[in-house]
Amino acid sequence: MGGPVFWVIFIYSFMGVHGVEVGDSSHIQKKLQSPSEEQQPYRTAYHFQPPKNWMNDPNGPMYYKGIYHLFYQYNPYAAVWGNISWGHSVSYDLINWILLEYAINPTDPYDINGCWSGSATILPGEKPVILYTGDDFKKHQVQNLAVPKNLSDPLLIEWVKSDHNPLMTPVGDIDPNFFRDPTTAWQGPDRIWRVVVGSQIDGHGMALLYRSKDFINWTRSQDPLHFSLKTGMWECPDFYPLDIKGENGLNSSVQGRATKHVLKASFNDHDYYIIGDYEPQTDSFEPQTDFMDSSFQLRYDYGNFYASKTFYDSSKKRRILWGWILEADSKTDDINKKWSGLQSMPRRILLDKNGKQLIQWPIKEIEKQRAERVNYQNKELKGGSVFEIEGVMAAQADVEVSFDLPNFEEAEFMESQFVDPQLLCSQKNASTRGVIGPFGLLVLASKDLTERTAIFFKIFKGHDKYVALLCSDQSRSSFREEINKTTFGAFIEIDPHRENISLRTLIDHSIVESFGDEGRACITARVYPELAIGEEAHLYAFNYGSQSVTITSLSAWSMKAAQIAPIQKRRRPPVT
Repeated sequence: MGGPVFWVIFIYSFMGVHGVEVGDSSHIQKKLQSPSEEQQPYRTAYHFQPPKNWMNDPNGPMYYKGIYHLFYQYNPYAAVWGNISWGHSVSYDLINWILLEYAINPTDPYDINGCWSGSATILPGEKPVILYTGDDFKKHQVQNLAVPKNLSDPLLIEWVKSDHNPLMTPVGDIDPNFFRDPTTAWQGPDRIWRVVVGSQIDGHGMALLYRSKDFINWTRSQDPLHFSLKTGMWECPDFYPLDIKGENGLNSSVQGRATKHVLKASFNDHDYYIIGDYEPQTDSFEPQTDFMDSSFQLRYDYGNFYASKTFYDSSKKRRILWGWILEADSKTDDINKKWSGLQSMPRRILLDKNGKQLIQWPIKEIEKQRAERVNYQNKELKGGSVFEIEGVMAAQADVEVSFDLPNFEEAEFMESQFVDPQLLCSQKNASTRGVIGPFGLLVLASKDLTERTAIFFKIFKGHDKYVALLCSDQSRSSFREEINKTTFGAFIEIDPHRENISLRTLIDHSIVESFGDEGRACITARVYPELAIGEEAHLYAFNYGSQSVTITSLSAWSMKAAQIAPIQKRRRPPVT
């Protein structure tokens, strides 16, 4: 119903009715344009980020009265971590955003040293609430509650902290330095609320379980929901159900035989997840495979992606995932450019048909940003070949490509199933010729390919299976030595009888989000080229393997910039 401009105008009109106003329109139009290649070559165009300062974890995302809300960890004063408050923005389409005032600020004894991560829960009667971690005056981590000041305001601009704070404190064996990031709460069949808090006890990561009848008085369960002897602290845990049929997302309180539950924890700089069965009567969770137990360790994303959060979108019956994408340049760079951090493209998340892993895909709304398109069909890529994909804005693009696979029997043999895919991608990078692969895309590339980021597949066979290795190779992404150019990798199990494999890549100036095999493996990278900036960026498809591969179809679109603008409180008329 209307494009992005329609929605922005609608929001602006809507805000005028509710006592807020937008600043001067010409000033806003400047903000809505693509990043200035001279002033801000690495600022994104269609990923969400505030105009300035530090941002990290997504917090409390929710859909309320027709509006999407995103909160996030934010420093109002600088482009480095500190003075942490809750930033707040709203949207009708998850692409174009209005920046609101900060929702929660560190002003009270129980959060004076920071309002840290947490989640939103919508209570019966359409009453949204926020649970968040406060770093108190003793620098102990405690759990607090905030509620909207005015439930009739769908923008939920003002939030009030509970007089009962803190609701949960680190007592007994809980280390006050390892007690944070409460999840969205859910109700059991007994109508009692449950919430999980990330922790570490005796060096072991765990999800502490708390129960409450009234959302004010919380009691710790004798047993955690789950724990691990193989990991340390669990940050930003998440726990939610998914439909076994994989068709829809589910509200966090849904339980039953037709569901599987996902437990996610952030540790070791990545977001790991496990899938299992949850028994609400006993609050027991039995995973199919535990953290760090499998050779295919399940992660949301195998690249630069952390502290993620999901929510249930009741309007479209889907579960949506956001993740914090860190910078990969230096702290000095962040200070100079006056901003740091952004959010991933929101992703729809489903259970794969095999029930063993998740599938992630950019939300449908991002397709509204597609502009000029180029298309190729049945194009052969002989071994050692490269061809340029022309006619799109290569620094700001969406690319979908499907490759026809040759005879699997010719694939290279992989001796061990316990090979680290990231290490393998580093050893067999885009410049290392194989048999079936590397083949894929060269993005944010200079004309002469001295700068390039390669997203590619290589096919391997083992003793009893075939795998595709998906790599994001940043080793030649920039001449700048201070940049972190880690190469990322992930394995995808594949049926030897299949005929093709797909890759989708979102390119946005300094971010490259790639989705392999319809979203079974995702890799996000930060890229800071010196030559391949703006109109000087190029996009290529390539095959450096000895066997030919065929592009069955390739579509690439230039992407329009998202509209992100601030609002101001309506000025009161002067008293006469």
